Amino acid sequence: MRVQDVMTTEVLTVRSDTSLKDAAEILARNRISGLPVVDGENHVVGVLSEGDILFKERGAQEKKGVLERWLDLPLPEAAAKLEARTVGEAMTAPAVTIGRKRPLTEAANSMIDESVNRLPVVDEDRRLIGIVTRADLVRAFVRSDEEIGKEIEEDVIRRTLWIAPESIEVTVERGEVRLTGEVETKADAELIPAFVQRVPGVVSVLSKLRWPEESGERNGRLLLWHKQP
Repeated sequence: MRVQDVMTTEVLTVRSDTSLKDAAEILARNRISGLPVVDGENHVVGVLSEGDILFKERGAQEKKGVLERWLDLPLPEAAAKLEARTVGEAMTAPAVTIGRKRPLTEAANSMIDESVNRLPVVDEDRRLIGIVTRADLVRAFVRSDEEIGKEIEEDVIRRTLWIAPESIEVTVERGEVRLTGEVETKADAELIPAFVQRVPGVVSVLSKLRWPEESGERNGRLLLWHKQP
């Protein structure tokens, strides 16, 4: 699956000169946790999240010591966020973005590595064309076994690895994938389960793929068990 398969194309946005109060109202009214910030040509220049606004509210309280409040961010950035009156002054920039044709595994990795809940989806010129959230990735994970099996056979085995899918039997039950059949090389037998594990909705992969004579062996068999971390 690709980002374009799950992203939302109707995206609420704000400009850098939008007041922080107006942006907060948009977040609250639409029950969303973040907004892409765009310029006049719809290029993504940053992201405003609830966290950016909460940082300002936290800074106005006296419950936390001054040192504790300022340790989280570099001093210039912390000062700018505390004094922010517009979106441009409070937003996080540069924005972490992703292309629409990138695999969902890449989107998941970016969200985890960058500690973000959403990724603006951009075209080749960094113009906004959609947004993908953690909730979108979770919905992709709960796909049916039939959909998962079809993606494994068509996208992974045929299109990505260029292997005839009829040589491999794919069985999926509640996200647990079983692979049987014969492939040309031991390398193929090792590579296929690794790619299958990346398919959204796959919980584990049990591979019993065989390969022909190799390194003096008449027949080989590889047994691999991959579990979702």
